[in-house]
Amino acid sequence: MAKWNTPMMLSFALLGVASMAASITAQDKDLQPSADQPGGQAPVAQYRAKQVLGSKVHLDGNVAVGTVDDLVFDDNGQVEYLIVLNQGKMVTVPWEAAKFNFEKRMATINITQEKFREIPTYTAEQYPTFAAPTYQTQTYKYYGLTPGQTRRLNRRL
Repeated sequence: MAKWNTPMMLSFALLGVASMAASITAQDKDLQPSADQPGGQAPVAQYRAKQVLGSKVHLDGNVAVGTVDDLVFDDNGQVEYLIVLNQGKMVTVPWEAAKFNFEKRMATINITQEKFREIPTYTAEQYPTFAAPTYQTQTYKYYGLTPGQTRRLNRRL
């Protein structure tokens, strides 16, 4: 198991934030193409982690369920999960399951309140093993998604 130190963790965090910003398209910010952009393409919007942390989280029907408390990155520095804090309990939400409105600092998750209640919670004293294949598969399944490795493999096939 790799030993994590502060500079290494900071490097992964910065890589993850950069990848998060790169994965958000200009369409998310409703930017118009600029004449000074190569090929007339709209510029890619960039965001910082502090614009995500503390964001309000809502479900279908505008039901508030908490705030973004933390981000989890994979080994490649990609944002894998949001950690939503809800009444002292934490819930893992795959990054792909959340649709952000950065101007309002709000994320919307496209599941019902009943389904959200089924998702296992935990506390800061007992974090799950996020990278465990079983945990990933089960967590993504609650949101109707497939973990990243499986999605990439399915696209290749």
